[in-house]
Amino acid sequence: MRGLHGKIVLVTGSAQGIGKATALRLADEGAVVIVADRNIEGARSVADEIDPAGERARTILLDVSSRESWQQAAATVKDIYGGIDGLVNNAGITRDKSLLKMSEEDWDLVIDVNLKGAWLGCQAVVPLMAARGGVIVNLSSESRWGAFGQSNYASAKAGLVGLTRTVALEHARHNIRVNAIAPGTTMTPMVEAVPEEVRKGWLENIPLRREAQPSEIASAIAFLLSDDASYITGQILGVNGGSAL
Repeated sequence: MRGLHGKIVLVTGSAQGIGKATALRLADEGAVVIVADRNIEGARSVADEIDPAGERARTILLDVSSRESWQQAAATVKDIYGGIDGLVNNAGITRDKSLLKMSEEDWDLVIDVNLKGAWLGCQAVVPLMAARGGVIVNLSSESRWGAFGQSNYASAKAGLVGLTRTVALEHARHNIRVNAIAPGTTMTPMVEAVPEEVRKGWLENIPLRREAQPSEIASAIAFLLSDDASYITGQILGVNGGSAL
């Protein structure tokens, strides 16, 4: 894709799943990838897979729910690269329970990681992008429309839509594009942990009758980061096998 070679892109939650697939795809496109995760050993494994010499991939220990952690990450990126060209807010968790069984801790943790984490990330990188332009891609979900047992997760993913569109409006003048991907069911470790009989039920609502692979979501993320998407901002791209409410 055009315009990714040599770009500096930070991917959160990139030790596994969609984040890992995205880091690998961006590296294939010639980007310099900052592999950021709380699981630093997993992040190092991904970075080593990209480039053991460390020239095209670096690791950063990052707790996305912590402002201090984001500030440290931004300072490190600025010191090493002078700025940043792309951010993929991918890190996310689930704590599924029905409404009356969900604890306040379950609610707060999912909101803090999935929604607040992306907000903090935008705050951290936008100043680094303001003079040069850049691209942010947030990971929403088909669950943004509501999902049984996921009042916390669905609320966070719906909130990311509002965050995406607002930051896109506010920073278009800085040539910063902000979009979101809304994956459908994707074979990540989170989904693989769901009982197979439950997953089979999900397939009935997917016209392509299969789950996405992380690499397929990564391809869409790479597109939005690239110059091929240079006139796209404030949009939510569903990558869902054709499923619709």
